[in-house]
Amino acid sequence: MSEDLWFTMGKIPARLPGDLFYARNHMWARAEGGQWRLGFTHYAILLMKDVYFLEWHISEGDIVDASQEIGHIETSKAESALYTPSAGTLTRFNPLLLNDPSAINTDGYGNGWLFDLETPALEFMNAGDYLQFLTANWDKTQAMLKGKMNQIEDDDS
Repeated sequence: MSEDLWFTMGKIPARLPGDLFYARNHMWARAEGGQWRLGFTHYAILLMKDVYFLEWHISEGDIVDASQEIGHIETSKAESALYTPSAGTLTRFNPLLLNDPSAINTDGYGNGWLFDLETPALEFMNAGDYLQFLTANWDKTQAMLKGKMNQIEDDDS
């Protein structure tokens, strides 16, 4: 088992479990029974804040393309479409989240998982590569967040 890594978002640390793999769209992946279980990384959860609505636009058993929109999420910070990190067959949604997605906020690496994906080839990063990816893109993320905050302040005026 690999050691957990940490990415510091300002003063807030985001945990990156060393035994998971990571996608560029800030989902973690764990091999489970010939497929991959996916969920949001701690980094993504910290950026989103409280998830309160989750909706899927496809069904279990559907074949999906890489970067295909598969759902919609609403949080206290934003509304966003959800995309697959890889092509394959979406085999199962987390039934716990269908009525109450709050487990994403409280147990993102456990009971807050999103879906299972059967796929032949995933291009996931290990924790070290994901940490480098986050570090390389942190300035852009901060600028984007600052821009959104300025937009919200302008809208309130």
